[in-house]
Amino acid sequence: MRAPLPVPARAVRTETVVERSRFLTTLEPVDDDAALDAVLARVRREFPGARHHCTASVLGEDGERRRSSDDGEPAGTAGAPMLAALRGAGVTGVVAVVTRWFGGVLLGTGGLVRAYGGAVSGALAEAGVVPRRHVELVEVRTGPGGGGRVEAALRREHALEDVTWTGTGWRAVVPVAAGEVEAFRARLAGAGLEVPTAVLGRAVRPA
Repeated sequence: MRAPLPVPARAVRTETVVERSRFLTTLEPVDDDAALDAVLARVRREFPGARHHCTASVLGEDGERRRSSDDGEPAGTAGAPMLAALRGAGVTGVVAVVTRWFGGVLLGTGGLVRAYGGAVSGALAEAGVVPRRHVELVEVRTGPGGGGRVEAALRREHALEDVTWTGTGWRAVVPVAAGEVEAFRARLAGAGLEVPTAVLGRAVRPA
């Protein structure tokens, strides 16, 4: 199974100046179209006097959902090189908005392509990326008397999700590397933790 694409480690804002034109790049991790549209709307409100707000985004586990916009720049000179920079970096779950203030000097087609693509590449380098992996989500349950011991043992090796204490017991979801559920159960048994487990499904998590 191929590993899922990495995502940006953090949101960044970077700036470059080319022939007196100012290029401000806002690059952020996003999960869906609504989130990326919200980023663009926020940037437009923040800089209403800018001449262009060009965008590129990649979404989906395999980066299959892609969007770009030249926002008034000559066709193919802004959104396409921005998207090429994102795809070249092999990332997903990301939106880049490059806000441009014209500096009075025409950059030409090649100059615009280099400026917009370079702006996104620079922002990606500053943001860094987080590798990810496929996991199976394993539910672990126990009675009210054993939850503390089980939780302490699991936290030594795993990140726990949806930890819940109720009057009838303790429950948590454990992301286990794909294909290693039986080994996980064997480790529990070997540690004397004979507790019910169930695979809830698959997901993608940071590696």
